[in-house]
Amino acid sequence: MVQKVRCCIVGMGIGRPNGRALSRNPRGEVTALCDLDSDRMEAFAQELPNDPKTYTDYKKMCKDPDIDAVFVGTPNQWHVPVALEAVKNDKHVMVTKPLADSERAAKKLVEAAHSAGVVNMMSLSTRFSDPCQYLGKLAREGYFGDLYYARARSIRRSGIPAWNMGFIQKGGGAFRDMGVHVLDAVWWILGRPKPVSVSGVAGAKFGPKGKGYWRYNQVSRKISSQYAADDYAGGMIRFENGTGLQVESFWASHQPEEFQIEIFGDEAGAQLRPLTLYRTENNAPQNIEVKIPHPAEAWDNIAAHFIECILDGKPCDAPLQNGYQVQQMMEGLLKSAETGKEVRIR
Repeated sequence: MVQKVRCCIVGMGIGRPNGRALSRNPRGEVTALCDLDSDRMEAFAQELPNDPKTYTDYKKMCKDPDIDAVFVGTPNQWHVPVALEAVKNDKHVMVTKPLADSERAAKKLVEAAHSAGVVNMMSLSTRFSDPCQYLGKLAREGYFGDLYYARARSIRRSGIPAWNMGFIQKGGGAFRDMGVHVLDAVWWILGRPKPVSVSGVAGAKFGPKGKGYWRYNQVSRKISSQYAADDYAGGMIRFENGTGLQVESFWASHQPEEFQIEIFGDEAGAQLRPLTLYRTENNAPQNIEVKIPHPAEAWDNIAAHFIECILDGKPCDAPLQNGYQVQQMMEGLLKSAETGKEVRIR
């Protein structure tokens, strides 16, 4: 009989694609769901091949001996409380981005997971996408030569999420929601260099005015008055090896929508969308568009890696420690925006 990892999905938003992938894996099984909304759990349970247990209390869920691993897909402010309870009960844990709503909370969770000795992992749909993995493999093989600079940006025209107030309240914001995707992915492609300083700007030009919400939806003053996060952020991160990274994230803007990563090496460069390599051969420029045959869903890549780490002892390529380091860069940029000064990263 095939050994399976019995998983609980917490949060029926981003939890659904992660849960589907874990259920599709021949060595994975979703045996429980946890959410405050029973109707949402019931709707998702209908998609699953088995009949999962349902919980509205995550602390009670974490004590269930029939659960091996917990996926945390709540709003940012609840990532650490739920994941801490999971590792306290010796459950393997996977957390959606960002790791936390603050650097201090992220560090606390990393230390607890390490002490518990459980598999701990970030769910990162950009990093685990086939195009990003392709660029990372080329970078590790030296194809680009010395990677000395990069740009990464996520730009929406009208995309402020307000279906859960945690997104727009303190601890949420555009940079922690969308900027984290491109920041994490480009940092991984670059080889995860150590950040030393960050300088940035951030603010909210649309959300507090009731503008820029998802697909141009109109929202009430009751919602917009609670806006307490950034709807744009951008800045420069400097790494110990001298590499520079320009990163931007906009939930709303008067610009075309874009999700892009560009890397600069002394032997070659690349962009993520469309996946293209840039070189110079025999003194002539080459633009090489790459088509990946039969690309897998990033969610399936994430689920497979998490299960391999648990059942096969494979070293995790996206541990919570990575999430903490990305959190340091994000919080440093937002602090720099608040103080108007460059922030050093320890």
